[in-house]
Amino acid sequence: MSRNPIIPYVTIAILGIVAMIVMGGIGLDQLRHAEDATEETEETAENPEAIYEQNCMSCHGGDLEGASGPELQGAGDRFSIEELEDIIDNGVEGSSIMTGDYATTEEAEILAEWIMEQ
Repeated sequence: MSRNPIIPYVTIAILGIVAMIVMGGIGLDQLRHAEDATEETEETAENPEAIYEQNCMSCHGGDLEGASGPELQGAGDRFSIEELEDIIDNGVEGSSIMTGDYATTEEAEILAEWIMEQ
């Protein structure tokens, strides 16, 4: 009895096509999730309270009262807006905690303006 030698190749081709379809569907789903996350990030980038909650509150407290980081209430009396932007954007020299990688330059400007008003 002789087997048809083409059957294993056809089986492998069909499995390959099915795998491509499944992986394509998974990729599209991940793309949709990434787009949703980008939209949420863009909304957060314009809201100083959301930026603060996401990046600063754990060290500076919920009401800017300070925790492991210094209090930010009245920071506008101690710093200029440019100084605040620089601290938020670049961190504090010699600090292992306030390293400056918590916010983008745009977010630093938004946060500095908001902190000045507090």
